[in-house]
Amino acid sequence: MSAGPEGAASADRDGATSGRVVLITGTSSGIGLATAVAAARAGFTTVATLRDPARAGALTAAAARAGATLDVRPLDVTDPASVAACVDGVAETHGRLDAVVNNAGVSNFDPTLEMSTMDALRANLEVNFFGVIAVSRAALPMLRASGGRLVTIGSVHGVVGQPFNEAYCAAKFAVEGFMESLAPVAAAHGVRVSVVVPGFVPDTEFGVFPDINRRTIEAASGPYAPTFADYLAWVGGQGWEAAGQPAREVAEVVVRTLRAERPAFRVPTNDWAAAYLEQKLADPDGAAVQTLARTWIGRPESS
Repeated sequence: MSAGPEGAASADRDGATSGRVVLITGTSSGIGLATAVAAARAGFTTVATLRDPARAGALTAAAARAGATLDVRPLDVTDPASVAACVDGVAETHGRLDAVVNNAGVSNFDPTLEMSTMDALRANLEVNFFGVIAVSRAALPMLRASGGRLVTIGSVHGVVGQPFNEAYCAAKFAVEGFMESLAPVAAAHGVRVSVVVPGFVPDTEFGVFPDINRRTIEAASGPYAPTFADYLAWVGGQGWEAAGQPAREVAEVVVRTLRAERPAFRVPTNDWAAAYLEQKLADPDGAAVQTLARTWIGRPESS
């Protein structure tokens, strides 16, 4: 793979990862934790970040069990000072940054737009969309220098809207659109952009939906309570356990995407997610749109 216009040689792809530095957000649990451990085991120098350092216990324990070494740092993706301090700290300590994995996020499950609040909707977008953009923006200069990777954990709900998940879906749709627009320009400057798209991952906080939350939300649903009950019945009958996959499998897909020489823009993490996306997309991996978009910037072939 050739160097980007800035003249920096790209790191070796599909081969050695030693010396390559990856920053991962939201690593206290779930996909972020599993990805941090998997990346470290694959040879990346791994900067594992989380909003609250007091919640690092599960992360450090998992790393110890795997014999993986992590550089654990605080990072609140909604705080500009925290983002700047983290990225600057990586530059000072490691002298380079080869990849970012945007994983930090929050779930948002409200009894429809009408029953939610504007503050709740804004808070969801602040983490799930603007937080992704803030970290990506801060990291891009170093990613251009290294010919690096910008990977974001998306969702099937960023392509197919889900009832009673309006705010979360809106944020994930926004991330998809932003990254799809950025990808051809970033590629022209040596940075590959991908969105990794999992479906249901039961061993994450997003997969936990306690009965008390169901009762609480249903009680707050007002005129939408019967529709919400029908939705819950549909969810319960879909066999999500069979459709889902453990966080470690998603992490393996993320690491393969980081190492691939020419990763796809959109990367579903299993056959179920791919089939789910194909119900709406005629371009499941985003290759057709990326090829077309490159012609708009005079780059029919990416370097």
